[in-house]
Amino acid sequence: MSKLNNKVAVVTGGSKGIGAGIALALAGAGAAVVVNYASSKAGAEAVVAQIVKQGGRAIVAQGDMSKPADVKRVFADAKRVFGGVDVLVNNAGVYRFGPLDAVTEDDYRAQFDTNVLGTLLASQEAARHFGAGGGSIVNIGSIASTARMPNASVYSATKGAVDAITRALAIELAGRNIRVNTIAPGATATEGLQAMGVTDGSDMHKAMLAAIPAGRFGRPDDIGDLAVFLASDDARWINGDRITASGGQY
Repeated sequence: MSKLNNKVAVVTGGSKGIGAGIALALAGAGAAVVVNYASSKAGAEAVVAQIVKQGGRAIVAQGDMSKPADVKRVFADAKRVFGGVDVLVNNAGVYRFGPLDAVTEDDYRAQFDTNVLGTLLASQEAARHFGAGGGSIVNIGSIASTARMPNASVYSATKGAVDAITRALAIELAGRNIRVNTIAPGATATEGLQAMGVTDGSDMHKAMLAAIPAGRFGRPDDIGDLAVFLASDDARWINGDRITASGGQY
């Protein structure tokens, strides 16, 4: 029997990158998956099509996780189609890197609204939808919350907030059999990394690769497999933890 048979998972920001890898991994473990997207409908539909092709169950659900009405609609879709929710993966996130002199109010609000407020709103709604048996919330943080990274003051602050949310909610929700944990990925090969200019052979690519003891960038499935573990009963005694998945990068 697969680890997540008869479970329903909502993956925010599931249309590409780490989110897509997590959605595919959860579906491969037997879960029905709600693939949320804010703007990349085609990407979300491609993830769902791949899950269905492999014999799984999945739907797309549009919604900006920083907007309460959108969050409620995504979870309502999950309940309408699959009957409930058992797992939430808070993956939706944005980042803007730059020096302190370039930080703007818009940078701050864009990142905190999605990365922090979105995590809180989705967790709030998930807790309302989890049944008597409880559930699992997996927050996607980053090694940026503890690493010394220049040009990342706002982004690092949002991920530090995610770590704090995990610790607080793990205690607050434990009595309802709801576990809350964080995965903190290191540099992972995604579309976002390429958009930053980290392309094969570039100076930035070489420098980042040199900082990873394992000698390679992470892959979305590296994070997806860990999300399956934390969502499953195998992790029943893990709550309030932050698990770094970085190939030794800190």
